[in-house]
Amino acid sequence: MNHRIEPALIASENAKSTLGLNEDYDALGVTLARDGVDIETLTQQAQGFNIAVPSWGTGTGGTRFARFPGLAEPRNIFEKIEDCAVIHQLSQCTSRVSPHFPWDRVDDFSELKQHADSYGLAWDSINSNTFQDQAKQAESYKFGSLSNTSAKARDQAIAHNIECIQWGQQLGSKKLTVWVGDGSNHPGQQHFQRAFERYLDSMHKIYAELPSDWEMHIEHKMFEPAFYSTVIQDWGSNILATMELGDRAKSLVDLGHHAPNTNIEMIVSRLIQFKKLGGFHFNDSKYGDDDLDSGSLHPYQQFLIFNELVDAQARQQPGFNPNYMLDQSHNVTDPIESLMNSAAEVQRSYIKALLINRDALYHFQEHNDALMASNTLKKAFNVDVSPILAMARLRQGGAIDPIATYRAADYRTGIAANRPSSGGNGSGIV
Repeated sequence: MNHRIEPALIASENAKSTLGLNEDYDALGVTLARDGVDIETLTQQAQGFNIAVPSWGTGTGGTRFARFPGLAEPRNIFEKIEDCAVIHQLSQCTSRVSPHFPWDRVDDFSELKQHADSYGLAWDSINSNTFQDQAKQAESYKFGSLSNTSAKARDQAIAHNIECIQWGQQLGSKKLTVWVGDGSNHPGQQHFQRAFERYLDSMHKIYAELPSDWEMHIEHKMFEPAFYSTVIQDWGSNILATMELGDRAKSLVDLGHHAPNTNIEMIVSRLIQFKKLGGFHFNDSKYGDDDLDSGSLHPYQQFLIFNELVDAQARQQPGFNPNYMLDQSHNVTDPIESLMNSAAEVQRSYIKALLINRDALYHFQEHNDALMASNTLKKAFNVDVSPILAMARLRQGGAIDPIATYRAADYRTGIAANRPSSGGNGSGIV
């Protein structure tokens, strides 16, 4: 297996912190044991946690005004894979990569798969792009794609999604994620019902091409680029679409795609209940779809979402097998550092949710004891599980402190000569 960072360097950096980690880990183990919690069980669960990295997240993002590229940015999907390998090598919980087409399209997908295999990386959900016009594209998506009034534009968008399925099969993926920017910017511009009918008709044609072991994940978004109405604007339209399409169509929840103060954890519960939760795009938000680092603003909300997920896991609810992925835009940070940080924060929320005393919580819920039910959640949330996360990384050959080790390796300086700036925008979100 290829290593972008020397294992000897990781071992050297870990040696500086191993004694302190062992002390912190043992102390936390004693504290947890008082409540009947086995720290070794939690560490094994941390080792089993995995979240996918978005290929486009490895590049510097931008705003509507500017983009400021960083040193040695990946210029193509092969170089994005190299950066994803570094993220997984240090964090040990990001062994899957989610590609975006046509951004990541290649002439030889077997070569791309072999490249990822050499780094021990697998392929996650395939993302289609019909929210931008591409070079030499016959029909424009200015007025929508799968719901466009033009049959030719719809057919073009359908064909692209079917191509994505075919490319995904060559890579070994089993999921297609569909997000469209279709909508309107002026009252009266669009007939709401007809637009939704056209969207569903298009999606039926794509769904019919899904292999029998694949799922289709539909992603909703309240606004942007359409600011008056969006065809799949919330979880209501999303779940209606999945119910219309079939059992293998499910809803994808992006944390930044909701109105401020939306109770996302309750949406998650509803989707679980009706076997329609496909997965997540984890990020954080202050104003809208900011795509900030996961847990940077609302770690308690993220924890409450995992409360619902762990509850469903504990209850062994039928059809529960959600897919986890990061979806972020890094404007002022090193994307590798942000993605490692976010992966750990999502993993942290999962482990904290496992600490919740569910029997006590159910008791307080049944007896309408609001204060104690809330305190039961907060008790778990307030535990610092950092030693568990660090120990999980150490035992799997990762870094106790991924960011410190990454900086010690000076990775970008080492590859800068081989990655001169292309002057374009081959990665990142604008």
